[in-house]
Amino acid sequence: MTNESIIRQWPEIRRVVELGQRSSLYCSIGTVDRDGVPNVTPIGTVFLNSTPGGFFFDRYTSALAANLESNNRICLLAVDSRKTFWLRSLVLGRFSSPPGVRLYGTAGPLRAATEDELQRIEARVQTVKRLKGGRLLWSSFTHVRDLSFSSFRPVSYPIMMEELW
Repeated sequence: MTNESIIRQWPEIRRVVELGQRSSLYCSIGTVDRDGVPNVTPIGTVFLNSTPGGFFFDRYTSALAANLESNNRICLLAVDSRKTFWLRSLVLGRFSSPPGVRLYGTAGPLRAATEDELQRIEARVQTVKRLKGGRLLWSSFTHVRDLSFSSFRPVSYPIMMEELW
């Protein structure tokens, strides 16, 4: 859907992405390498802004980072994977809200995170940082990439979501 559509639908898109991250703990970001070979990377540190864009903390992303050097175009996928959401939808024969969304856009160059961005990641991971693995995985975030989105495509099951989007 067009840039105008993404602006109009952005509050709902943000809600769907937040539900997707909450239920599966990550979003997937798709890229392609210099030879056109696709790569999908799970990213648990995506944050969306009030306008069609956001950022993610770029750590542990060797293939993603390498691909972005030659082609900064991305596709972000978020799916609400709560079992209760899917079971309820299957029982009723319709979705009460969109099950997922794909966002198309670009990722910017690596840059130092701002204080606000660091506070946002700390708030998200504070609970798991009490655990040894949480401290190992979710510490030392310092750099982000900005995301800019120009279009979107819903995850669609037309028979069960005629009134959505």
